[in-house]
Amino acid sequence: MTTSSKTFDVVILGGGPAGYGAALYGASAGLSIALVEASKVGGTCLHKGCVPAKEFLETAAIYRSVSNAKTFGIETSKPKIDFSISQARKQKVVDQLWKGLTGLLRKRKVTIIQGRGYLKNSNTVEVEGYGQLEGNYIILATGSDVRTLDGFEVDGRFVMTSDEVLSLETLPSSVAVIGGGAIGCEFASMMSDLGVKVTILEALPQLLTGVDADVAQVLDRSFKKRGIEVKTGVRIQGHIPGASTTKISFSSNETDGEKLHTLEVDTIIVSVGRKPNSEKIASDQIGLEIDDRGFVVVDNKMRTNLENVYAIGDLVPTAQLAHVGFAEAIVAIKEILKEDPLPVNYSAVPWCIYSHPEVAFVGLSEDQARNLGHDILVSKHRFAGNSRALIIGESEGLVKVISERNYDGSAGKILGVHLVGPWATELLGQGYLAVNWEATPEEVSNFIQPHPTLSEAFGETVMSLTGRGLHG
Repeated sequence: MTTSSKTFDVVILGGGPAGYGAALYGASAGLSIALVEASKVGGTCLHKGCVPAKEFLETAAIYRSVSNAKTFGIETSKPKIDFSISQARKQKVVDQLWKGLTGLLRKRKVTIIQGRGYLKNSNTVEVEGYGQLEGNYIILATGSDVRTLDGFEVDGRFVMTSDEVLSLETLPSSVAVIGGGAIGCEFASMMSDLGVKVTILEALPQLLTGVDADVAQVLDRSFKKRGIEVKTGVRIQGHIPGASTTKISFSSNETDGEKLHTLEVDTIIVSVGRKPNSEKIASDQIGLEIDDRGFVVVDNKMRTNLENVYAIGDLVPTAQLAHVGFAEAIVAIKEILKEDPLPVNYSAVPWCIYSHPEVAFVGLSEDQARNLGHDILVSKHRFAGNSRALIIGESEGLVKVISERNYDGSAGKILGVHLVGPWATELLGQGYLAVNWEATPEEVSNFIQPHPTLSEAFGETVMSLTGRGLHG
């Protein structure tokens, strides 16, 4: 493969996790890489998404710990939050990671080109204000943007999306979060911990649609116990701004018919998902296939309908998770290298939600397993019986493991692992390996869990599926 100043083995359009992941992985394999990014490498995840959101959730955790210090015999005054300092710390973390990423890309000799680009043909990317880049292969990784609702135009005052929330210098006194998915629950949890009055408005019957029902119920109960109002099964009508607050109207189905409600809040946070950045990504003449939702269509090797052109990350109709983007990047680069990669197994990717309590899961929920016709065994173990959870004062939550039932009634391969509780996102690793290696409870229970740890809850849950549990 030959290169010149404007000709590369691979030209990547978009510098978010999928794009820079492909750049780093490809460069480590010896490919010459050009990475085109309209703003800063790192994308939404680093600058306006995962990283800053989790930094604020950590701020909330510190506030919560100080507030509860008295239960450990530590006397403190009531904590106060200066959100401008939290904002500055968030930006420091983001900037440090961005500079580190930029340095790593340059160290691996990735050419970074700042500008907005589009696919001109199967081997050419046009970059505004720069010119053309030629690539033997092109990878499209332009990511996604926030979705909004009609009648809720974002103004940064009464109506915000995640972009505006993550730039706040001061917190509102009350918010309505429209959308009870992962991002909505994270914002609701963070703001409630920091003293904001929070109401969640969700159109579907439960928070975190698609999450195992037992796990979602724990989160719902926890939120309500902390004073977060959770209203599911509602239809949003609109809002009317006033001088300093706005009134949102919504309807709900009740036993005596549909009722209209109003809620007055300082701020509305719209959290209804993300849409792919596929507009003007390619010249109309080349015929890049895009579905009716705006996603670029790919096969299981991340190939588009155009020869030598791949698409990865939030741009394609797969789970919109940064780590899935990394996995897809590796598949695309391996395919370019003719290494016949294994496709991403989307049914067994890890999911993490950083609310309080945290939620993490991999594989099938109980309902999904039954609906697919599996004969299953289910085991649940609550953190209330876990010594480490009681020590740290975080005993709310459970571990749930779903296994196939063998013909003899014993537990077969593990189909799903679901956690809600302390550090659930960090505890998922064992469950992820178990599901992806199609391990059985008998096999997993042979591993020794250190004591006292939160991870013992997973070991106990799996062991009970063998019929010989210790404490479960």
